[in-house]
Amino acid sequence: MYLNFKTLFVMWEEENNSLKKAFIFKNFKEAFAFMTEVAAVAEDLDHHPEWTNIYNKVSFKLYTFAGNKVTTRDRKLAQAIDRVAEKYLEY
Repeated sequence: MYLNFKTLFVMWEEENNSLKKAFIFKNFKEAFAFMTEVAAVAEDLDHHPEWTNIYNKVSFKLYTFAGNKVTTRDRKLAQAIDRVAEKYLEY
């Protein structure tokens, strides 16, 4: 299943003091383009995700190191990641 309206709006899952979500794209090139955009946003917010990429799947785990918990900064980054992902929607 590629990124579509339904998969985009799956809520971030809160687990073990972190927010988690995965996105699946058409191919590696699209996944990497998404990651590049997210990297710029994360840099602007000065809050950097723990993430993995395997071919067309990008998975995130967001948490604040200095307290090992979910904070407002994590939620802001999650919202920003969702906004970037909207550009890749298939309707």
